[in-house]
Amino acid sequence: MIIKTDSIKFATKGDFDIVDITSRLQDAVAASLVEEGTVNVFAPGATAALTAIECESGLLEDFRDFFEKIIPSGGDYKHNLSHAARNGHSHVRASLIGPDMTIPVRKGKAFLGVWQRIVFIDTDSGPRERELVLTIIGTGKNEG
Repeated sequence: MIIKTDSIKFATKGDFDIVDITSRLQDAVAASLVEEGTVNVFAPGATAALTAIECESGLLEDFRDFFEKIIPSGGDYKHNLSHAARNGHSHVRASLIGPDMTIPVRKGKAFLGVWQRIVFIDTDSGPRERELVLTIIGTGKNEG
């Protein structure tokens, strides 16, 4: 059994910035030497979110527009009454999407669909330095 912890660090622009982390995730899985198992990706932070989506520009715009419609950035949020950042919408959006994902590992790679990409979404209103925590668990080539 192999258990590896890794991280992915990057900067975001905020305001529903979507960052494709798939390549860096695949690199971390390959470096772990896990052949069969799972990788869990966790985004610390109350305005951080993860999901799987096709990274096509029109679809990403649709995704942003959807969240602006259901959770408008200019809406009235009780959180904004006690926080100068006025990012109540950011917290609600991140909570709805979620902060983590678990993905199967097969043949030394995160097992994804043809067009499926793993993306980080910074729902906060301004730029931030972000770090994702990866936990990769499974068996290697010579283990049963």
